[in-house]
Amino acid sequence: MENIIKKFQITDHKKISLKDYDTADTAGYDKDDADELLADMIKQTSDLQNELYADNKHGLLIIFQAMDAAGKDSAIKHTMSGLNPQGCQVFSFKQPTSEDYDHDFLWRHYKALPERGRIGIHNRSHYENVLVTKVHPAYVMKENLPGINDVKDLDKKFWEHRYDSIRDFEKHLTRNGTAIIKFFLHVSKDEQKERFLKRIDEADKNWKFSSADIEERSHWADYQEAYEDAINATSTPNAPWYVIPADKKWFTRIAISTIMLETLKKLKLEYPVLPAIEKEKLEQAKQSLESE
Repeated sequence: MENIIKKFQITDHKKISLKDYDTADTAGYDKDDADELLADMIKQTSDLQNELYADNKHGLLIIFQAMDAAGKDSAIKHTMSGLNPQGCQVFSFKQPTSEDYDHDFLWRHYKALPERGRIGIHNRSHYENVLVTKVHPAYVMKENLPGINDVKDLDKKFWEHRYDSIRDFEKHLTRNGTAIIKFFLHVSKDEQKERFLKRIDEADKNWKFSSADIEERSHWADYQEAYEDAINATSTPNAPWYVIPADKKWFTRIAISTIMLETLKKLKLEYPVLPAIEKEKLEQAKQSLESE
C-alpha cells in the first residue's frame, strides 16, 4: 500500500511531467489477485465509513479528473460499491449554467461539498476552471469578470491567481475537517483511441460517445500541459494529487481503493464514547426490554 501512495502521490516538493508516468504501470500487482484484494479493501473502507459518520468530525472529498474515456465512471462504480449510499454523495459537473456564471468559479462546487461524516465524490470539479478553460479560453469570457475584456487578457498572472484561489479554497476545507484526495486518471492516447472505437463499435456503448470527443482529442497536447500546470501548482501536503495509471482498469481501481483506505485510516476515526449517565440509561433500557 505504501508503494502505491509513495509512487503516485504528488506533493508541493515535486514538479512533474506526465511523460514520466507510465499509463500502464501496475506497481508490481497481479491481475489474478485484483478481485480478492479489491473486495477486502472495499470491506475495510465500508467499516471506516461507518466510523466517519459516527465520529462526525471529518468529511472526505474525492476528486476525479481525466481525459475522456479514462474510466472515471467505472472507477467510481467499482471502488465505491461497498459504501452506504446514505453517507455518500456523487456530483458530476457539466457545463456551467447562467446562474453559475453569475457567481465566482468556486461557487457551485462549494455548494456540493460533503457534510461532516459523509464522503463526497466529484466527477470533474473546480479544476475544470484551469483545464478546459485554459484549452478553450473563450469560456472564461462568459464569466463577465472585471478587467477581462478579451482572451488576450488571460495572461500568466490570471492563471496564477486561479491556482491561488484553489489552494486557498482547499486549505480552508482541510483546516475545517474535510480531507481531500485528488485523482488524475492518466490514460494514454492510444488507449483512449481503443476505448473510443469500442464505444462506436458496440451498440450498447454508443450513447457514451460524442463527436465532440474527437474535437477534444485534437487538443491532447494542450490538455496534458494544462494538467501538468494544475497538478504542479495545486499539489499540497494536505490536498495532494495522485497520478493514477489508467490503461489497466483493474489496477486503477486497486490504486484508488488503497489511497481512499489509507486516507480514512489517517483520520484516526473513533466511535463516540457515551458519558456515564447515558450508559446508565442504556442499561436501564436493556433491563426494561429484557423484563417484557
